[in-house]
Amino acid sequence: MTSNDTTRGIGLMVVTTFVFAMQDGISRHLAETYNTYMVIMIRYWFFAAFVIGLARVQAGSIKAAARSAQPWVQVFRAALLALEVLVMVQGFVYLGLVESHAVFAVYPLMIALFAGPVLGEYVGWRRALAIAVGFVGVIIILQPSGGVFSPYAAIPLLAALMFALYGLLNRYVARRDTAATTFFWTGVVGAVVTTALGIWRWEPMTSGDWAWMGLLCLTASFAHWTLIKAYEAAEASAVQPFAYLQLPFASALGIFVFGETLRLNVAIGAAIIVAAGLFTLARARRAS
Repeated sequence: MTSNDTTRGIGLMVVTTFVFAMQDGISRHLAETYNTYMVIMIRYWFFAAFVIGLARVQAGSIKAAARSAQPWVQVFRAALLALEVLVMVQGFVYLGLVESHAVFAVYPLMIALFAGPVLGEYVGWRRALAIAVGFVGVIIILQPSGGVFSPYAAIPLLAALMFALYGLLNRYVARRDTAATTFFWTGVVGAVVTTALGIWRWEPMTSGDWAWMGLLCLTASFAHWTLIKAYEAAEASAVQPFAYLQLPFASALGIFVFGETLRLNVAIGAAIIVAAGLFTLARARRAS
């Protein structure tokens, strides 16, 4: 159930963004050697086992943990996240962490854009203008005349749209379901979806990469738990600005670990997106 502990919600979001950035780096490393479907499938197997075990401890039984007032929304939300993870990791392989996350940073603006139809929140003309400015930042990053612009640039943009809807649905289901229930559905449904896609693409993995896979599984479970708890602890408008920290965290990892470069147009476009997003979120909080 939702509460109103803003400090705790912000702290959880900061932790979430850092862990997400680290697991993005691990995902990129593994997906460069093995197919993305298998990597994400194994990650979700661990995730599902973890949430099932947690359900027995916290709720007393799997049946109790799975009890939801809105099961079909939970199924859709969890399946959407699993598919978004697959899409975004492909973006890391084709574009790298820096450029993928620069485009992906638009997702909080998408949350503001869709907050009306999904959560019934009012979006005034100032926020609408800020959203439009943010999308100008995306165009600057993509550079239609060259640079990042390619069919691959659509990959992180699609992931941003999917993750924005997932974020909104987290807040929506938190109105009636506990975080434990939401976490259970996230792991189990995600495992079903990724297994259906990845079981046919199994590849042998080295022992060293199995260690990286284990770390990926642990961080993935932890980060999704803290994300759900962040939305449960505080209003989305309060914690959402801190989601932008994933951009510098992931960019630093891309530059210093994977040898990526930060292009000027990417830096300018990302700055515009972040500024527009922060303004949008500030207006949303003031209106509320």
